[in-house]
Amino acid sequence: MTKISILDWVALGWFLVAWAGYGWFSENSRWAAKGLMDVSHRYRLQWARELLIREVRVTDASLVGNLMQSVSFYANTTIYIIAGLLAVLGALDQVIRFAADLPFARETSRELSELKLVLLLTVFVVAYFKFTWSLRQFNMLSILIGASPSGVSGAVAEAAAQRLAMVNSLAGDEFNRGIRAYYFGLAAVAWFIQPWLFLLVTTVIVVVLYRRDFASSVLTSLASEMDRT
Repeated sequence: MTKISILDWVALGWFLVAWAGYGWFSENSRWAAKGLMDVSHRYRLQWARELLIREVRVTDASLVGNLMQSVSFYANTTIYIIAGLLAVLGALDQVIRFAADLPFARETSRELSELKLVLLLTVFVVAYFKFTWSLRQFNMLSILIGASPSGVSGAVAEAAAQRLAMVNSLAGDEFNRGIRAYYFGLAAVAWFIQPWLFLLVTTVIVVVLYRRDFASSVLTSLASEMDRT
């Protein structure tokens, strides 16, 4: 580890802080209520209330199936990425020589190259766990839709709607965390070139995520429509 520079450790530390910190900010901070995740939950609750009114729920089952298909695609893609990274880890010497030929790349030790690959592998393993857990929760949502009562009203209907919306949001939030891991995986790739670039790309990723979750046109549209209903 003595062959790893202070700049590399600083870049790695900033990456971990940015990843964990943005996750907390977008989900648990007092600003989270103004974000896309919270607005999405309110629409899921509205969907659940409408679902309980309908006797035929083929459309709802189809919508959940589409969501599961998207999550399944990312889970399958992620397992291929993990397999590829494991193969690269077994051919590390060739990777080091390839990275040395990249523009602005600097010479790195084998220990640092292993750390970079392990970080990238960790990011996508986390993404895989998030996607597969999301998929299981969407499976539970489909079961819950089938078990939801029809022709009910009042407190019973509201409790069922809240339950449906919560499971739907939990599954969607896990999917969102998996997508977030992909974004930070792109930042981790930049470390193979330069630690300064790693710092910069990590910062850019945080800005991009913030703009999409808290300052995007789609959020403005969804929030304004929700306020009118």
